[in-house]
Amino acid sequence: MCWPVHQQTGTSATSSLWSWSWCPIQALGCQTTHSNQEVLQRCSVVIFATKPQVLPAVLAEVAPVVTAEHILVSVAAGVSLSTLEELLPPKTRVLRVSPNLPCVVQEGAMVMARGVHTGNNEAKLLQNLLEACGQCEEVPEAYVDIHTALSGSGVAFVCTFSEALAEGAIKMGMPSSLAHRIAAQTLLGTAKMLQQEGQHPAQLRTDVLTPAGTTIYGLHALEQGGLRAATMSAVEAATYRAKELSKK
Repeated sequence: MCWPVHQQTGTSATSSLWSWSWCPIQALGCQTTHSNQEVLQRCSVVIFATKPQVLPAVLAEVAPVVTAEHILVSVAAGVSLSTLEELLPPKTRVLRVSPNLPCVVQEGAMVMARGVHTGNNEAKLLQNLLEACGQCEEVPEAYVDIHTALSGSGVAFVCTFSEALAEGAIKMGMPSSLAHRIAAQTLLGTAKMLQQEGQHPAQLRTDVLTPAGTTIYGLHALEQGGLRAATMSAVEAATYRAKELSKK
């Protein structure tokens, strides 16, 4: 593997595909370089993980060395497949990936979309690579902005709920550290049950309910507070913002 390192220059064209102030990956046997073109000359699958405003200059820099053997993957938010294809040589095989933060613990929720010249083999290869970081599903490009809201921004939404859940316990007298540990484990356990048993959340919620019990009283309070509508509105607002950013 070959990884570019960040060059401290004043031009965006020399900003790297990956930026590193130091290179721990060298200890893993990976090679590094200051040349983005060298990366493409030595690697067939290249992931562009730059800021969106930097990506066009980086693509212009590497375009002369792009060949039919390359599979080019963009993680840059808001940069469409059509834009990637316009900035690269004709018939370049390109894909977009939308990751989320839990990729760092191999529990990411990712989606990928392929360009018009990308075949099943290239898509499957990328999917297999990404699944080392969690779950990856191929979707139409129109779903990428929705995924940004649901799973990218959704991490913050879930953390807000986890924080509120723990603070409710703190209000009732539980120590803070214990409350936050239990809240996080409750989210983890619930997520595993939803995944492993394939149940709809409504079914799992119903399984917890007992007539006149604690859960139905708590759910009533959540409905009074507008949790469901507020969460739906949060995903809607984040999706619209992602679409706005895609147009800039």
